[in-house]
Amino acid sequence: MKITVFCGSSYGNNPLYRDTAVELGRFFAEQEIELVFGGGHVGLMGTIADAVLENGGQAHGVIPEYLQSRELAHEGLTALEVVPDMHARKARMAELADAFVALPGGVGTLEELFEVWTWGQLGHHAKPVILYNVGGFYDRLLEFVHSMETEGFIKSAHSEMLQVVDNPAALLAAIREYQAPADKW
Repeated sequence: MKITVFCGSSYGNNPLYRDTAVELGRFFAEQEIELVFGGGHVGLMGTIADAVLENGGQAHGVIPEYLQSRELAHEGLTALEVVPDMHARKARMAELADAFVALPGGVGTLEELFEVWTWGQLGHHAKPVILYNVGGFYDRLLEFVHSMETEGFIKSAHSEMLQVVDNPAALLAAIREYQAPADKW
């Protein structure tokens, strides 16, 4: 299995975020799950990749040329693909993924998350999209998603596509049990 993880290129203010990235990376290695990620050595991105690699797992990075040239690329990965731009990066990460997981992060993390969620809603893929809700990080976002549903902008089947977990066992269960909605419109 290959899981694409979206997460911060910084660590955030809560040490729990870094600890969780280490825990999840170790879990991926133990379960022989290959990490697919943005290819950087910085922040939570680098932390989860290091944890996967330090525990004998595989980490596949996909990084745009301009970020590699800024010396942000993780040099010790199982595989590192250099692509022309962010659009190519996201498309390649989606192509490789069996599932998508968002750890805490900033605008880039949200943008990647919302894009793959939209692609799933439109039927471009039938892969699970999961928020890893570390310490309630995504609680307010989930309130907003609920508002979009109650205000009639998304169907409940589409809001339910965005699954929420907070531990590795629940993550695997969510992936294994996921069924994409039959009705895209």
